[in-house]
Amino acid sequence: MRYLLIHKLDESLPEAWNPSPEFVDAMGAFMTECAESGVLLAAEGVHDSSEGAVIRKSAAGLAVTDGPFTEAREVIGGFAVLQVDSREQAIELGQRFADLFGEVSVEVRRVMEFEDLPADIRDQQGSHDIETVQGGLRS
Repeated sequence: MRYLLIHKLDESLPEAWNPSPEFVDAMGAFMTECAESGVLLAAEGVHDSSEGAVIRKSAAGLAVTDGPFTEAREVIGGFAVLQVDSREQAIELGQRFADLFGEVSVEVRRVMEFEDLPADIRDQQGSHDIETVQGGLRS
């Protein structure tokens, strides 16, 4: 099963987007271990929120808010997608990842797979070959 790990940082901390050489080495070793063991499918960090935007849709329409997101205490710092055997394994890897930081929160969420959808929804897909597309994205 696949899990998404999203890490969130306090953007006001100086080290949030300016990691030390020791942090870079520790993160590199952890990512290498995860990649070599076959659990790491994807991982990326993102730039600080000043380079981002939030798009909100409501009954009134679409609104785009440019960063930085000064109202947010935590902002997304990056993500990883893992292929693991259990929720417990995903949490254990998330804890090891969190241990690399001074301060961080890591959200661990199971990825919704096509086969997780109810049968009537899977049957309703019609000409949208979601399962093939999903499989192609994982290759």
